Amino acid sequence: MRCHPFHCFPILFTTMKKEDLPQDPGALDKFTREVCYVKNDDGKYETVLSRGWEVKKDALDSAWVDVNERIEDARQAVIRGEKSPIYYFMELRLMDITVLSGYTGFFGFFIKRHMKPSVFKVLSENKLAKYAQAFDISVNELKIFKG
Repeated sequence: MRCHPFHCFPILFTTMKKEDLPQDPGALDKFTREVCYVKNDDGKYETVLSRGWEVKKDALDSAWVDVNERIEDARQAVIRGEKSPIYYFMELRLMDITVLSGYTGFFGFFIKRHMKPSVFKVLSENKLAKYAQAFDISVNELKIFKG
């Protein structure tokens, strides 16, 4: 199983002193804290929890704007009939073909093929069930795209 971005706890190494460590409210402030290594008064490293850094929050906010644009582009591609709902849900769940392959057991070239609306329409219930399980949705939600 791969580490989901919201379940990983990054560890930061820094040479700043404990009292200088930023405690700005971060994007995940209500969910988690970052473990940072800072120098104490004796010059030795110790771990300290940080709420976040404003610069990092801005970078994450910018990244989420990009993610949301990709999701919207995928939604529009499905609505226009250029892609199957598999493409949309893969973007929505922040997956790529390699990750989706790991969850479904399908080779990447099959997943790319299943993203074609004409191929998607004839997929077996068994294959649709594997995709639905990977996306944590029902087969019906996958088949009847409401975008």
